[in-house]
Amino acid sequence: MEVRLPEPGDALTGVEMFAGLEPEVRQRVIAAAVPRTYRKGQLLFVENDPGESLIVLRRGAVAVFRTSPTGERAVLSVIRPPDVLGEVSLLDASTRSASAEAIEDCSALALSRGAFMELVHSNPRILDAVMRSLGALIRRLTEQNADHVFLDLPGRVAKTLVRLAGESQAPMITIELNQSQLAEMAGGSRQSVNQAIGSFANRGWLRTEGRRIVVTDVAALRRRAGMNDR
Repeated sequence: MEVRLPEPGDALTGVEMFAGLEPEVRQRVIAAAVPRTYRKGQLLFVENDPGESLIVLRRGAVAVFRTSPTGERAVLSVIRPPDVLGEVSLLDASTRSASAEAIEDCSALALSRGAFMELVHSNPRILDAVMRSLGALIRRLTEQNADHVFLDLPGRVAKTLVRLAGESQAPMITIELNQSQLAEMAGGSRQSVNQAIGSFANRGWLRTEGRRIVVTDVAALRRRAGMNDR
């Protein structure tokens, strides 16, 4: 399938980090950025790679993960548009602290560290947005640590599925994710995650279709994960 990028003038629409910029500054950011496309399963960058660019995700989804010395993966977060990733290593001029893999076909913009830092220095409002982004990252990691303490594995699986479902209000939400990826995100073995999925299916909260999970009752999953009703 051909990946179509939006018109250049719309490239930063909805991206909070750049929302406060004047139109001409936004256009300079767009002009300095390089369009990228990533196929499902492709790595955007790997832990300890040089932190050379900020990635503005425009389409698709990316899993950010760490790998243990034994090769096991732990997914830290799933990034969806209009979020950004890679800002941590740009700010401290260090290497990537995690790896990132496209879990759907993606399109993105890559902004070099030089262009990004020039933008930060000349536009203080961007620094505020960067700090909010880092604050959200810390909160996300703190919540993840708490989940491993307070939630059992089925609860973590339910919460992972709710997050992957996003803000969709559709009666059925299809999540294209294999069981190994779901196990990495929930922090459990594939066998245990399969058992949790089977239990949810028996309750009518979801069904499986090959490598797809079709969520039919997000509210029930939210309750199982101990999340507040909206």
